[in-house]
Amino acid sequence: MQTFPEQKIKIGDYELYAIPTGEFGLDGGAMFGTVPKILWEKSNPPDSQNRIPMEARGLLLKSSSRIVLIDVGNGRDFVPKYGEKLGQKFAEMYNIKEEGPSLIKSLADHSVRPEEVTDVILTHLHFDHAGGSTCWRDGQLQPQFPNAQYYVQQGNYETARKPNLRERASYLAANFEPLVAAGRLKLLQGEGEILPGVSALLSHGHTAFHQMIKISDGLTTVLYCGDVVPTSSHVRLPWLMGYDLHPLTLMDEKKKVLGQAADENWFLYFEHDPYCDMARVDRNKEDFAVRDRWRLNSTV
Repeated sequence: MQTFPEQKIKIGDYELYAIPTGEFGLDGGAMFGTVPKILWEKSNPPDSQNRIPMEARGLLLKSSSRIVLIDVGNGRDFVPKYGEKLGQKFAEMYNIKEEGPSLIKSLADHSVRPEEVTDVILTHLHFDHAGGSTCWRDGQLQPQFPNAQYYVQQGNYETARKPNLRERASYLAANFEPLVAAGRLKLLQGEGEILPGVSALLSHGHTAFHQMIKISDGLTTVLYCGDVVPTSSHVRLPWLMGYDLHPLTLMDEKKKVLGQAADENWFLYFEHDPYCDMARVDRNKEDFAVRDRWRLNSTV
């Protein structure tokens, strides 16, 4: 497997660290939509069931006053073998790994305990992005980060509460309704600053009111892409997922944000790429291409 150089990044008061929460698997055809398998399997080799490896990678922002998490993975830390929360069949279907990194282990690697997290920003409420938001404690589902304020777009929360048939399996009430009951979920109204130096950019092509998270101090910018650009392979404009609700809308959204990323030298941070954390891109005629790939420094 190819290895990539590490990059240490500090933006304003925040030090940034990759938080791998665990590997899982999704059907390669679903992940690449109409792209022929003969093309995508070169960089994303599938297993015998046509599933490709995926990471559910969060991002940690640490400053003297805040500990911020962006997305929290599937939530496999919190229920042994998924017995009470997701179910073993769910874990088997998505090839969710019991071994390897997890949300809580990765936070501990950076000396962060759940009760110390001050803010959790969710790109959207699909299970592989919001599953780590809750856990079983004292016989019931509760916020995993008891002192944190959680943030999501109001439009996405409303979509999650009444999902369409196509997305119903991805929006699980166990991942967000306990946050509401505890008074911990703040519903955002559109684009703009969430925290100092941290702002939301909206997208509707993958699912309604998905928010990409931009961390910037005017000199260095990291864009947490979520499911708009889930892996470095997806920087190509027509490389879309079968899961995306509105492909043409998403292509337009990608063209806009990737154009700005190329022109302003942003780092794109990938939630689902199992091989690299970040990349920078260049314009390539009417499309985009990866210029370089990076690991975000994993040491404190």
